[in-house]
Amino acid sequence: MENWFNTKYYHILYNNRDEQEAQLFLNILLAKIKPSKTDKFLDIACGNGRHSHYINSLGFEVQGIDNADQNIALANEKSNENCSFEVFDMRKTYKKQHFDFCLNLFTSFGYFDNEQDNQFAFDAMAENLKPGGKLIFDFMNAKKVIANLISSEIKKVEEIDFHINRNFDSKFINKKISFNDGIDYSYKEKVRALFLNDISDLMQKSGLKIINIWGDYELNDFDVINSNRLIILAQK
Repeated sequence: MENWFNTKYYHILYNNRDEQEAQLFLNILLAKIKPSKTDKFLDIACGNGRHSHYINSLGFEVQGIDNADQNIALANEKSNENCSFEVFDMRKTYKKQHFDFCLNLFTSFGYFDNEQDNQFAFDAMAENLKPGGKLIFDFMNAKKVIANLISSEIKKVEEIDFHINRNFDSKFINKKISFNDGIDYSYKEKVRALFLNDISDLMQKSGLKIINIWGDYELNDFDVINSNRLIILAQK
């Protein structure tokens, strides 16, 4: 699946995840968590850096890490002395007790085959935080996704017809993406269906305490049936 994240087609298919959307969410989030200008952010599984770049533009120091080298190359095209990016495995501690805030946004989690790796990742997130530091974890509301799963659809983006097939196998929500752009391509995505109790357990074991739970990018209260997102603010 890492190869899929490294392709240009991943960004074409998900081009609706635009800069404006990221900025609107971050404006609301930052108003809620009220960081000081000296606070340091770690953007974990940062993708091409759209969240990091915007936070940095507001005057904060940001470090982004991601396992996909092409994403990091794109992110570093806009890097500066207070905003840089590095290929790094989120299951390992990046800088122990160094950051005031850690971010894991837009369902950038749940891809590991081994369940223990989920705990390793949360342990690393906690270790990256200073005592009293906060984690913002943004995941899909798996219960709603499963209840409303569209098994098959075609999405036309930039003249490419993406044929998407989905299923839930009791552990993972699986997606097969097939298309033709001169030649035939086929990729797979899978995300572990983690529910609030699963994530709460992972956080508790890593020494994180949940402070708030929201259900969308406007930070309305979480509703397990109706909310699109599961956004958790936790503190070390």
